[in-house]
Amino acid sequence: MSRRRPALRISVAVALLATAVLPVAPAAAADASTTNGCIASVPEPGSTTPVRICYSLFKPDGASAGHTVPLIFHSHGWGGSRTKDPAAFKSWLDAGYGVLSFDQRSFGESTGVAHVMNPDFEGRDVVKLVDFVASLDWVTKQRPGDPLIGAIGGSYGGGYQFAGAFTELRDRGRTRFDALAPEITWWDLKQSLAPDEAARTLWLAILYAGGGTHLPPAVGAAFVSLVTTGTWPTGQAGRDLDAFFAKNGPAWQVAHGRKLDIPVLFGQGLSDNLFNLNQGLQNFQHALTPRARQRSIFVGYNGGHTLPSVLPPGFATPGDPCSVALGSPSFGALEQRFMALNLLKQQTGLTGFGSYHLATADGRCLEQRNLTPNTQYRLGKVITSANLGLPIQLELAKGPITVAGVPRLQAKVSSLLPDAGAFFALSVGTSALDAKIVQNNTMPLREQRVVHGARRSIDLPGIAVDVPAGKSLFLTVSPVADMFAGQNGRVPNLLKLDDLRLSLHRVR
Repeated sequence: MSRRRPALRISVAVALLATAVLPVAPAAAADASTTNGCIASVPEPGSTTPVRICYSLFKPDGASAGHTVPLIFHSHGWGGSRTKDPAAFKSWLDAGYGVLSFDQRSFGESTGVAHVMNPDFEGRDVVKLVDFVASLDWVTKQRPGDPLIGAIGGSYGGGYQFAGAFTELRDRGRTRFDALAPEITWWDLKQSLAPDEAARTLWLAILYAGGGTHLPPAVGAAFVSLVTTGTWPTGQAGRDLDAFFAKNGPAWQVAHGRKLDIPVLFGQGLSDNLFNLNQGLQNFQHALTPRARQRSIFVGYNGGHTLPSVLPPGFATPGDPCSVALGSPSFGALEQRFMALNLLKQQTGLTGFGSYHLATADGRCLEQRNLTPNTQYRLGKVITSANLGLPIQLELAKGPITVAGVPRLQAKVSSLLPDAGAFFALSVGTSALDAKIVQNNTMPLREQRVVHGARRSIDLPGIAVDVPAGKSLFLTVSPVADMFAGQNGRVPNLLKLDDLRLSLHRVR
């Protein structure tokens, strides 16, 4: 499946993790010369043997030292491998770009172990590839050693873009990437895989099946524990897993004072229940300088890593209305306009910079400059039978109403026994009986110990939804959620939420 159809179905989930956001291959091959090769990169810990990072390099017809061209980096999703067919990049090659597609560390023909976008490993792999591209006489240079480059790819293929750019910023003081277009990727990997240390077990099982053997053995064992128990490991295994995931995303880089000062086209899935909208919004809001954000565009579509939510029931309309609203038939076409503006300096008529363009659950495009919560609901007290039972629906408002962004829940929390949990989302329905959670997403609260009146603040899933007349907006409090299924060792419990307040952004 291609980037042009971002929705992901459970029956092909493992395959799509490997091929997420690949270009669509046309019938005819492009006129381009292809070179396959490998570069030497940093060794694995405890070894002096360089790791081999392998690539396919596509040089467009007519490119030469006398007629240089910019270059586009591309890489694959988790468990996948590089694209070797130039026909897959025909539109880029025809537009006058070179393309380099590469196997990430431990995948395809590359060697080593997967560190899941650690700047000291995958980050430096990308830097080595930029060094290689800088040596090519047919690639445009802005100054010696500084090639004119952009990057595309989704999921794991979006993660390398941040890993490479931030590693250069850390090690060199600036990045040589000139524009990025990451799709359906993360801000904080641990926060994505196990928010509040409650594991997204359904997705973790798929991820492990697609590439678990590429992880370091100790991490792989901890990962299996995470999948089977549904909770973050305790003791040394938990500390090892914390250390492994500590640097693996923009959150760590930003915490150390770094922000990218280059334009970025973000594509994020509102119905993505692995790397949800919250992750993309964090990247847009915090990983860029204010100047870069004003040159960047955020597009949210109903797609990405999507599995249907059955318990509690959810809904979303697959599609990308915002790329269409921005004048492009697909995100891929929008991506090419973005790169043409930033790499070729062409006037493409592109607008929408510095704004959020979000697909609503029913499939229209909503543009907002600001998603700060502006409305608060006081909901009093709720007692839920944690870990077992039916969802509770609390009516917030009657339609018509439009809500966008990340709602925030605040409460004083008490639990009867250790290991109490609940899952939260906003829902829409004609009544509590038929309400369905917006864009198939929930977020957890997990109390590992007994607490009494502990203050908690919980970010709910980021959404965009129109609630029509005749329907209402609800807060769903559910004892279970299928994305977090199979959390063993949990017993029926009680969780009390006092002074419950919900803040959200209501579109005026």
